[in-house]
Amino acid sequence: MDMHTVAVGTSGTTAEDVVAVARHGARVELSAAAVEALAAARLIVDALAAKPEPVYGVSTGFGALASRHISPELRAQLQRNIVRSHAAGMGPRVEREVVRALMFLRLKTVASGHTGVRPEVAQTMADLLNAGITPVVHEYGSLGCSGDLAPLSHCALTLMGEGDAEGPDGTVRPAGELLAAHGITPVELREKEGLALLNGTDGMLGMLVMALADLKNLYTSADITAALSLEALLGTDKVLAPELHAIRPHPGQGVSADNMTRVLAGSGLTGHHQDDAPRVQDAYSVRCAPQVNGAGRDTLDHAAVVAGRELASSVDNPVVLPDGRVESNGNFHGAPVAYVLDFLAIVAADLGSICERRTDRLLDKNRSHGLPPFLADDAGVDSGLMIAQYTQAALVSEMKRLAVPASADSIPSSAMQEDHVSMGWSAARKLRTAVDNLARIVAVELYAATRAVEIRAAQGLTPAPASQAAVAALRAAGAEGPGPDRFLAPDLAAADTFVREGRLVAAVEPVTGPLA
Repeated sequence: MDMHTVAVGTSGTTAEDVVAVARHGARVELSAAAVEALAAARLIVDALAAKPEPVYGVSTGFGALASRHISPELRAQLQRNIVRSHAAGMGPRVEREVVRALMFLRLKTVASGHTGVRPEVAQTMADLLNAGITPVVHEYGSLGCSGDLAPLSHCALTLMGEGDAEGPDGTVRPAGELLAAHGITPVELREKEGLALLNGTDGMLGMLVMALADLKNLYTSADITAALSLEALLGTDKVLAPELHAIRPHPGQGVSADNMTRVLAGSGLTGHHQDDAPRVQDAYSVRCAPQVNGAGRDTLDHAAVVAGRELASSVDNPVVLPDGRVESNGNFHGAPVAYVLDFLAIVAADLGSICERRTDRLLDKNRSHGLPPFLADDAGVDSGLMIAQYTQAALVSEMKRLAVPASADSIPSSAMQEDHVSMGWSAARKLRTAVDNLARIVAVELYAATRAVEIRAAQGLTPAPASQAAVAALRAAGAEGPGPDRFLAPDLAAADTFVREGRLVAAVEPVTGPLA
């Protein structure tokens, strides 16, 4: 458990803080400015609640039922009811890190002072996070509009001491029992508070932030594996020259080419084919690696800009404005986040596709320029990495299906009041699967490329120092080198963990210097 403390203020948060809280158990605390802003906004809501005129979310029903004015004696029940009725998720449980991100980001918006929630409610949200209590949230229940409604409702239900939650020991228990065990008093919601806890893009945003962190590692890892494959295929590194990329100045392309150049520095394999088996150009999957990897990097940069804007936002409906007005709005619509989640699924699928094409080339004796069939020890007796590529191909095919955009869809709800929705939660859920699969795909290419590089070394050619470092670290991690056929799944699992945890990047950077 990381004891780093994240202060929640009035002006949003950072991607680094989201990851710290969601994945590493960082503690959260409300800043003095946030507590002050919460109290000031609450005074405005209380004043409006005392007036006879109906105010949406304060003294009315919700959604298609917004036309009903709710009398004061029923308003606490109204807020409880919206949480209970909206906690209608179904399907498998969502991962703990996603729920923690969801809770933290909702707290971030509450702390802005634009929601009208009382300070004690916000403090209880922080207390839940700090106690390691994680509400049970289900896969299905958000259309990415009017907030991630069912997921956020399950979190609000835990604040009320109802429903189920997971304790810090991983055991699921009734939420009331967990709160009591940690000395946390359940909240009794008042005007607007139930609605304010449900109305945000927090789930899809949290998943976007974590996907960006994972993809940054995977794109750098893919630059390294592309360089290893180029080297193993005796390709030319001349296509990586900075002057070539300067005349098509996409930023990510130049970064990927530079990463590959650093990995290949000092190689005795690159361009070797010019001496004995001339070919005019390498295949696209080798020659165009910086262009494909780089375009993906640029898409990540765009998604990070969108995430940054959303992290600085206060998404609720209605909102409390500094001049004292409480106004309805449409800021809860998840379109900006949904689009970039889908963009990332597309570029992840294409990156996986080009990785698989290089793997297949390494295994094909007709295209590998002197490597044994399937990198097998005794081809025919041994099958080598034949089926590792089948597994990789199956993952790539799945990635293509996951790249179909969720945000191109919409389905009306709430008696046609909510007649256009973003499906951003769905986009985020499939992106998480895509990111997991991409790590596996990159790992298979790494496993094949390192075996091929070792075979070249046995042929008397000297790999680059960075390549040697990658090979040594991967072997130390439990993924074995060339030899007769053996049970392959454990080696692939070791390579997957090695890539996923950033250990490939860490292995080569002492040689290459920091890679972007």
